[in-house]
Amino acid sequence: MGEYLEWFFAFLTKMLGGVWTIFKNIGIGLFTIFNIGDYINQARSFSSGFSWYHWLLVILSMILVYVIWVTLIFLIVLAVRKWLRFRKTMVGNEDILEEMADLHRDVLRLTSEKEKILALSVTGGGISAEDIRQIFGDESSGLELPAGARGAEGSGTGSASTSTGANVGKRFFRLAAVDEKYENYVPPEYDTSMNLQEMCDDFRYFCCSRMHLYYDIKTIRLMIAGLSATKLIILQGISGTGKTSLPYSMGKYFINDSTIASVQPSWRDRTELFGYFNEFTKKFNETEVLKRVYEASYTDDINVIILDEMNISRVEYYFAEMLSIMEMPDPNEWVLEIVSSSWPDDPKHLPDGKLKIPQNIWYVGTANNDDSTFAISDKVYDRAMVIELDKKGQPFDCPDRGPKHIPYSHVESLYKKAVEEHPVKAEYLDNIAKLDAYVIQKFRVAFGNRIMKQLNVFAPVYEATGGDMVEAIDYLLATKIFRKFEALNLSLIRDEIRGLIAYLDTLFGKGVMAECIAYLERLRKMY
Repeated sequence: MGEYLEWFFAFLTKMLGGVWTIFKNIGIGLFTIFNIGDYINQARSFSSGFSWYHWLLVILSMILVYVIWVTLIFLIVLAVRKWLRFRKTMVGNEDILEEMADLHRDVLRLTSEKEKILALSVTGGGISAEDIRQIFGDESSGLELPAGARGAEGSGTGSASTSTGANVGKRFFRLAAVDEKYENYVPPEYDTSMNLQEMCDDFRYFCCSRMHLYYDIKTIRLMIAGLSATKLIILQGISGTGKTSLPYSMGKYFINDSTIASVQPSWRDRTELFGYFNEFTKKFNETEVLKRVYEASYTDDINVIILDEMNISRVEYYFAEMLSIMEMPDPNEWVLEIVSSSWPDDPKHLPDGKLKIPQNIWYVGTANNDDSTFAISDKVYDRAMVIELDKKGQPFDCPDRGPKHIPYSHVESLYKKAVEEHPVKAEYLDNIAKLDAYVIQKFRVAFGNRIMKQLNVFAPVYEATGGDMVEAIDYLLATKIFRKFEALNLSLIRDEIRGLIAYLDTLFGKGVMAECIAYLERLRKMY
């Protein structure tokens, strides 16, 4: 054993001697580098032939070399400090991620506990202290039961009670409350005195005098006329131009507040809009949109649903079924399956688990085009009416106007009357057909039956609102047809675009199609 200890001591001594040699040599090296006196003596040994300017060069050379060494050492120290700060940040981020994971687990646990309480509350009877202890364990001994959850041990009635106590056990709690609300419904006294032009002016004055929002009359006409051709309006433009405020004010004007659905990046399917059935609680998670659609079937009011920041997720994902439904020509086929089967206590207007989408609902989406959003696909654009809000409104003087209780049936009758009294002229239809053939030949882009159908409704209604029919055709072609050119290789079609502008002037008159020409010019100048 003694021999082993002697060897081990000799082994460590030699190893530590090597470590000491490393540090000693580093010290010797640094001392040698910065031994100025030695450098001076060295210079003196060569100074026999030095003149005064040689000594000056020696001094400058030494200063320069030392500056380089100091700079190098400074950079090394700075790099080490940055690395240490970076490492500290990474460690801090890891701690934050761990805390977030812990919070997420707590949220999941609390959500699970809440669902267990809900499950107990709908099984016929209240929640006793024993139930709470079963869910939370011994830690629940200090919990105070909610007033509606006290059972045998509380001073309550022994069952959950709310203002709509009869609906507590139903899977569609909120829709059942709507049925109850309209059980003895008496329609209001509707105003059917205005035509479309008067309605546009009146709504614009209402926005100005009551909401302090200032919109160009063309924007209001596009909004009202666009809703005659499709149920979906897309408001695009820079922030601060009143995209959300416009449909919000429309709800105020029609005395039926708009429902705002703030679209989230996580939206992937229609359950985000209409809710879903929770198999654990046996309840349907109802959304405000579902409640609004259901409630619209009881009245003749105009309902506005706002899809705020609609393209922060992909519209064709969460709104796909509605896009398909709105394409059906027969309103009786506008049916959405909410649940696969019906229960005896389901809401009145939900036969076989299916909801008929009422016609008196307008959907208005707001869209921004930036790095945080998705591009809206042609499938969505073709089915919607696009309105560009690219400038802030200018204040103007107007008479005070209050809200109006205008029924949807009256607006729909005005739309039909406008189509009958202001049909698109045959001359315009011929020019559009020629333009269609030209665009197909030169750009391989077609108008399509859907767009022509929308044009034959939108243009007459726009004229009935006080606008010019050619202006309506101009706007529709710019937003529906020429917008598709963005998907083409613009660098290869610049000359063709110039020829298209000249052809528009030939068909409709010099500069008449101002919206189309301005849009095409912007495309041509992009490359």
